[in-house]
Amino acid sequence: MKKIFFARPYRFIFFPLAAAAFLSLISFIVMHLWNYLLPGLLHVDMITFWQAMALFVLCKILFGFGGRGKFGGGAPCMRQKMEERLKHMSPEEQQRFKEQFSNRMCHKSGHWGRRDWFGEEAKQEDKKAD
Repeated sequence: MKKIFFARPYRFIFFPLAAAAFLSLISFIVMHLWNYLLPGLLHVDMITFWQAMALFVLCKILFGFGGRGKFGGGAPCMRQKMEERLKHMSPEEQQRFKEQFSNRMCHKSGHWGRRDWFGEEAKQEDKKAD
């Protein structure tokens, strides 16, 4: 067994309860928005809490969960900033930046999967310079 299970057993209770509470809150909001807006606008019937939950889950299945995915996605302004930043770099700098970015974003290490921007190599280079 992993050490995490024994060190933090509250996670296995808290996260499912938090997910159920979040789903309930979203379903409650969907139900009230539907019942407030659509019967007057489109002359549809009012829905129950369970129908609102099913509608929310169905929409998430059909339209996605809002993740950026590995390719594309993300905020267009961030993509433009990154393209602008890469334009002003030499090919060697671009390659180094892409490697460091993929290491930072694709490999989990440290707390919550975060890494330092330049990784261990830059720290060692800074120590050598001192």
